[in-house]
Amino acid sequence: MKLPVTTLDNKKSGDIELSDDVFGVEPRADLLHRVVNWQLAKRRAGTRVTKRIGDIAGNKKKPFRQKGTGRARQGSQNAGTRRGGAKAFGPLVRDHGFSLPKKVRKLALKSALSAKAKAGSLVVLDEAKPENHKTADLHKKFQALGLSSALVIDGEAIDAKLALAARNLPYVDVLPEIGANVHDILRRETLVLTKSAVEKLESRLS
Repeated sequence: MKLPVTTLDNKKSGDIELSDDVFGVEPRADLLHRVVNWQLAKRRAGTRVTKRIGDIAGNKKKPFRQKGTGRARQGSQNAGTRRGGAKAFGPLVRDHGFSLPKKVRKLALKSALSAKAKAGSLVVLDEAKPENHKTADLHKKFQALGLSSALVIDGEAIDAKLALAARNLPYVDVLPEIGANVHDILRRETLVLTKSAVEKLESRLS
């Protein structure tokens, strides 16, 4: 697959041949779904907690005798059926994450990249280094490129000027190549890769 390479000033800078092993696989929605769920589950804090019966302050004795009162039997004043008592089967602090095979994650990332290429939502830049750190200037360049919702992935360390200029654009994210992930790729309409990012992704995923 061959794509044109452009500059931030929307000028053509040659062509690039993309590897079919990375950008030409058939996208699999099932793997994309699994990996997105895996990523979001790992982000969950899991800090919700309610008090169990042993955590309730107060007297633990039986509130009244078992028989002869005509009332429903109670074993503790802190039971979940009583006001101020414990929460039955409430949430506890826990980790919501689960394991996912590396092969599945790797194939899902290939599927996400291929889905963008197949949809014509993949743009390749020669480099992502703006002249200054002004958001307005970067916004104009993105408008000229037809980018409104985009994820920019650079193969090198993120340029400081790019990071400053892009952080005030609400639908633009910037990541280094090592941070490329399925969720961020799918949540933006256009995927923007630099030439160095393409090379590193192909070497890592081939």
